Amino acid sequence: MPSRRTALLSAASLLALPSLHAAPARKPAPPAPDVWPRPLAVPGGVARLSLGPAATRPQAHAGELPLLVVGDPIEWTAVVGIALAAQPGDAAITVTAPGEAPRRLPYRIANKKYQEQRLTVSPRTVDLSPEDQARYEREREHLAGVMARFSPAVPQQLQMQVPVPGRRSSSFGLRRVFNGQARNPHSGMDIAAATGTPVRAPLDGRVIDVGDYFFNGGTVWLDHGAGLLSMYCHLSAMDVQPGDALRAGEAFCKVGATGRVTGPHLHWSVMLNRAMVDPALFIDV
Repeated sequence: MPSRRTALLSAASLLALPSLHAAPARKPAPPAPDVWPRPLAVPGGVARLSLGPAATRPQAHAGELPLLVVGDPIEWTAVVGIALAAQPGDAAITVTAPGEAPRRLPYRIANKKYQEQRLTVSPRTVDLSPEDQARYEREREHLAGVMARFSPAVPQQLQMQVPVPGRRSSSFGLRRVFNGQARNPHSGMDIAAATGTPVRAPLDGRVIDVGDYFFNGGTVWLDHGAGLLSMYCHLSAMDVQPGDALRAGEAFCKVGATGRVTGPHLHWSVMLNRAMVDPALFIDV
């Protein structure tokens, strides 16, 4: 006959066994990436190219455009924004280190197919009057200067906070068709939120432009350093002015429905070396 101790141990073992009807254990969340932004060498994505070791920070260029270079003397990395209009295939950057001749560093851009979205908006925002067309041309020239900004300070980190909570109502890269007419792909992330919801800076940055634009409505641009910019559109309030410095997480504007929109939301764009890239690569999704 089994002892009382043996019987107790047997009962304990049975209690420790998983129930045949128990719900399966949840899979652990995937670990956060070691580097930001996440590399995705496609149109609208980001390439991370190792430049190797060097005593001082090398310079890297895509054509004439300076690139963001991060790292330390053990290993430097060029972080390259790839335009949505870029053709898949071979590409290259130029790297220059002190005391060395410039060298060409090739990489490859993979293909990515984006979805299409059809929207119905006010006809005046698609077929522009001469007055609206003239306004748009003036704004486009001004914004070209804003987007060309390159400040030498390198961002201390590249992982961003989501600027406003809410459902992402539209994805980066969507091929936009307004009232049956094809337009440029969607170059940002739309986040559905109520008018007046505070928008917070995703990284430390400096305000470089505040304006009310024909398509974008109330808009603020932030400079995070070394060619990394971000844009916030359709705002109902802008509580900053050019030159203001912001800390990550600091509220600086409010969600609205200004410009060409179908409802209140935040349009958030991230630009790297003058290429609009997918903001999702910079956040923990």
